[in-house]
Amino acid sequence: MFSQTSLIRVRVLGWAIVAGMFLCAVFVPAQAARADSVSYPLDGLTGPELWAVSDALRSSGHVDTDTRYPFITLHEPLKAEVLQWKPGQSFRREALVIVKQGPKTFEAIVDIPNKKVVSWRELTGIQPNVTNEEVVGMNDALHADSDWQAAMGRRGITNYSAVSCVGASPGYFGTAEEQGRRLLRVGCFERRNTYEPDSRPIEGIVIVWDVDNQKVIRVIDLGVVPVPRTSANYDMASVHPLRKIPTPITVQQPLGPSFTVEGSQVDWQNWNFHFRIDRRVGLILSNVRYADSGKMRSILYEASLSEVFVPYMDPEETWYWATYLDAGEFANGFSTPLDPGTDCPDNAVYFDQVYADETGLPWVVPRAACLFERSAGDIAWRHIGSADPVESRKRRDLVLRTIANFENYDYIFDWVFRQDGSIQVLVGATGINEFEAVVPKTAADDPSGAAQAYGRFVAENTVAPYHDHYFSFRLDFDLDGTGNSFVVDRLRTERVSAGTPRKSIWVATPEVAHTESEAKLRVSAEQPELWRVINPNVKNAIGYPVSYEIVPGETARPLLLPQDYPQRRAGFTDYQLWVTPYSPDERYAAGDFPTQSKGGDGLPSWTRANRPIENTDIVVWYTMGFHHVPRAEDFPVMPTTTLEFELFPFNFFSRNPAIDLPRQP
Repeated sequence: MFSQTSLIRVRVLGWAIVAGMFLCAVFVPAQAARADSVSYPLDGLTGPELWAVSDALRSSGHVDTDTRYPFITLHEPLKAEVLQWKPGQSFRREALVIVKQGPKTFEAIVDIPNKKVVSWRELTGIQPNVTNEEVVGMNDALHADSDWQAAMGRRGITNYSAVSCVGASPGYFGTAEEQGRRLLRVGCFERRNTYEPDSRPIEGIVIVWDVDNQKVIRVIDLGVVPVPRTSANYDMASVHPLRKIPTPITVQQPLGPSFTVEGSQVDWQNWNFHFRIDRRVGLILSNVRYADSGKMRSILYEASLSEVFVPYMDPEETWYWATYLDAGEFANGFSTPLDPGTDCPDNAVYFDQVYADETGLPWVVPRAACLFERSAGDIAWRHIGSADPVESRKRRDLVLRTIANFENYDYIFDWVFRQDGSIQVLVGATGINEFEAVVPKTAADDPSGAAQAYGRFVAENTVAPYHDHYFSFRLDFDLDGTGNSFVVDRLRTERVSAGTPRKSIWVATPEVAHTESEAKLRVSAEQPELWRVINPNVKNAIGYPVSYEIVPGETARPLLLPQDYPQRRAGFTDYQLWVTPYSPDERYAAGDFPTQSKGGDGLPSWTRANRPIENTDIVVWYTMGFHHVPRAEDFPVMPTTTLEFELFPFNFFSRNPAIDLPRQP
């Protein structure tokens, strides 16, 4: 972590410019970075380490000044090495580097302490993630393109300085145009009189851009549509009086927080875990343990987001390709600086994030994650007997938070630790819808419904297309060790025999999943199930195998056809839950390189082998999502919509682990 005293100069990120969110990253000079260090094998890469990676790559002779690095991250040590490691022992430190040189892509493994490239191989048949530089790097070329100029001229636009064009991943649809090319689909926006250009789309135009050859393939113009003029500025004080400030609610901890943080390790209320902040998937928790009767018991080896899928539902030429795999295609959405007092409460502790940009230089995002305790009047447990006084205990949670920005959307990710041994995972979706300009002013002016066939009006001349949000999580369980299994408790109706006035009851029948195919599951209200990871080799005091339940919250199933290319590329959404045997190379639900992927990568490909998953080291993949039908209240900024799931102890303990909570004044 770096303190704010290490701020040297500020750079506005290209992607932040695109989103209108002026996020500040801080360059890490070599001298200031030397104070940083690592203390745990899964700590994130530091500033000094990223400089060492840069030095090693330059010394190897493989790279030059034109080389770009779409992704640099920790190359984790083997799991066995991490589990055997003890504080004070040395551990390997390696970086995984994706290298782009013209149309070619390479993967490098760098030995950081020795500043040596130990592995270098070309990757064929893939496209690396899109970089910030590529996203906005075509504007000068577009301004000089005669077809683009003509399209702008048809709309009366001659001042190109007021036009911002932004590239996005184009998906894949099996066309000849896509073969052998690295493409972006480019949309343009008018920036006049607004700091949120997304609300001013220059509709009807999309440019197919060849990234490697830096040239326009096609300018698609479906016809002139007026640019919307409704203000989308967030500062409503400029156009409307703000409401009265409510009376204050204060959060005070005069004795400081109850948790302790040493390096990347957190200790709180029997919980102990490590974490790091990754540019692709955000918070990665590791070695999550709970102290039970003085013994530290393992629950999770690692847990993190794995992928995000946001497909839009407009089939027009200017929209059909907008089917984003945000985490993998961009790999640079985490994290944004958190705003003290609003993004996190007053009692929060903050953590900076170090990352490398596409040129390999290290930067710091200040306040990229926060950690805080909260007590909102919730009850941990309560009871009153017939002759007893009320026994009630306050509940206090520990929240680890980070926020991602993928162009128009902001996603809030919370990992919530509770005193009863449960973990809640929340995702809050906010930010801005993608907007489509239309000719009718409002829905009342569109009696045929043509303008709103694939979305809803949210402002004058502005429709927000229907779309989905899916979030896939990777949960590497190690319940009291690595020998785990997956159990489905099927709840079914049972007819009752004669001798009782009851006609029926329900019973829960546990079934162990032996192979991957038996653990591909969907949430169903008609056929309820409990999903549990167990350790068949360890039992609690009353004789049950210890286990944790994966408890789904509200979620959605795909409505796209299975043969549709976007659904094939995001095949992990076919099921809400998958289980695989642990493999260090299986980290991302849609595969390592989803940019322009053809489909079938990731979970569908891995599970085709139908590997055994009983009494072994297993990983659970859980996906939640929602179908977004936009509404007027989503404009100009969408109120936060929250999804969640829980990891719940189920016979992991022998009694309520929060029974020892003391009374608090």
